[in-house]
Amino acid sequence: MYIIPRVMTDDHRSYSGFANSEFKHESVNHSGGEYTRGEVHTNSIESVWAVLKRGVHGTFHHVSKKHLNRYVDEFAFRLNAGRVSRHTLDRLASLVDACAGKRTTREKVTKGKTWFDADSTVQEL
Repeated sequence: MYIIPRVMTDDHRSYSGFANSEFKHESVNHSGGEYTRGEVHTNSIESVWAVLKRGVHGTFHHVSKKHLNRYVDEFAFRLNAGRVSRHTLDRLASLVDACAGKRTTREKVTKGKTWFDADSTVQEL
């Protein structure tokens, strides 16, 4: 049995492209005061964005566009592997498995530049 993937959004016009996709697109009319209709809602993704925003503002304080995908990946991992029923060492093992064979050096990330120059002026990386 094939299940058609379903995407639930609000009524923003940028989502109109889903009409011609392989996804079943359902939306709620936030601008009209509708926030849920049966199983159709955006609460889950709004919760994910709220957790990401709290992490950025509360832990990292700033995220550059260059590394935004890394922060999003970290929070996606936390949400996907964050079941309380999993033992911490199992979660740590899955993190290590996901990182195996991947290496990012400071040189690669900064392209040899530092965050300050000889005059101690803050520079854009």
